[in-house]
Amino acid sequence: MKILLTGCGGQLGRELTRQLKQKGTPFAGYDIPEFDITDKAAMAAIIDRENPDVVINCGAMTNVDGCETQEAAATAINGEGPGKLAELTAERDIVLVHVSTDYVFDGKGISENGRIRPYTEADPIDPQTVYGKSKALGEKLVKENAEKYFIVRTAWLYGDGHNFVKTMLKLAENHDKLTVVADQVGSPTSTVDLARAILALIETDAYGIYHGTCEGMCSWYDFACEIFKLKGIDIDVAPVTSEEYPSKTPRPKYSVLENAGLAALGLNVFRPWRDALVDYLNWLDES
Repeated sequence: MKILLTGCGGQLGRELTRQLKQKGTPFAGYDIPEFDITDKAAMAAIIDRENPDVVINCGAMTNVDGCETQEAAATAINGEGPGKLAELTAERDIVLVHVSTDYVFDGKGISENGRIRPYTEADPIDPQTVYGKSKALGEKLVKENAEKYFIVRTAWLYGDGHNFVKTMLKLAENHDKLTVVADQVGSPTSTVDLARAILALIETDAYGIYHGTCEGMCSWYDFACEIFKLKGIDIDVAPVTSEEYPSKTPRPKYSVLENAGLAALGLNVFRPWRDALVDYLNWLDES
């Protein structure tokens, strides 16, 4: 099996690169500007040159606020581009893995029996932002055009690159007090776990949509407190509401995804989020 990896310079792309090398799996990694997902002819040339069995698309416009002000670019990169890639892979009988997001949902969770439960793959989507709508379009076009596809939704991702964990540690160097949003809930997810799940999925032919996040849930405030606790950093962290921490783009209040599809296949390799965080912090210390 040979893999073509797009977005290899991002957090997930870097981790997939590491794990593919470790496994000895043949692969070719591309990032912008070499691999332009808006240019179908350019993509076709690379795919034909590399002749992969699987394409894993990690490339995306992930700046949520930037998407709001650059809607055309977000639509082209996150929506129409994956559709073009799906057409190319279908024409060549190539498996396509497309990475998506919790932002395709409404950010409220599913209300049942007076309680809120996590989203499953079967729940209806209802994106509320330009970013979410562009990613939802990408999912739609992949489903319509690809013959063999895996759509993997994830959330609150961190790994080798810019992320919340590193931001908190950096801020703690120069501040003795921080305010962190406490009314947005999700599942912090390690790229290590997500990459493992993707590489396990492509060994199957169980095509479809999957959720892939670490187990358990917390708020951004809880997440920050756990980071500082594990690092032994003495800092005052104050919880605030979303309204007290205004953003250009409304953030989901509830981003918890249930890995129901992976669990049904016996492939839910995701650890509890705290366990994954411990390993990540150890990795940062060693790097």
